[in-house]
Amino acid sequence: MAEPFYAAGLRFSCARCSACCRGGPGYVFLSKDDLHRLLVRFALDFPTFFAKYCTLVDTGAGYALSLKEKANYDCIFWEKCGCVIYDDRPVQCATFPFWSSILASEGDWLDAGRDCPGIGSGKLHSRSHIEECLYARRSAGTILLSAEEAAHPEVIDAATLLGR
Repeated sequence: MAEPFYAAGLRFSCARCSACCRGGPGYVFLSKDDLHRLLVRFALDFPTFFAKYCTLVDTGAGYALSLKEKANYDCIFWEKCGCVIYDDRPVQCATFPFWSSILASEGDWLDAGRDCPGIGSGKLHSRSHIEECLYARRSAGTILLSAEEAAHPEVIDAATLLGR
């Protein structure tokens, strides 16, 4: 099996440009841990949090819970000062740019670097760290609702949804 192109590590330091958070459509899928942290942070029940901050995305396998975007495609939690939930940001955000789609090939990494000035500069991240990020994102999972649940998210109890 061939070594991944990032076997010797990759350079990345966040430039805090927020290009990954704003200006283009996308999804920030939530894991159970993400949702739990955000419910605690805002001291909200799930129906209230959902109505204010979330949307559902039909994945074909169910309806994935995602953060809403503003009309200009900025993340719902992005403000002039940057991410207002940075300390509790979803694992998807925390592991950027070490995502399987970006690490599929060196070309994909370089393509992502056209939009992200932090890719290819700054701190050298080891293969081990990169693979820990890949594992963290993969193992976190995404909350999927059934069609029945998606039809009435306002009645879902967080403890049931989170399996607690």
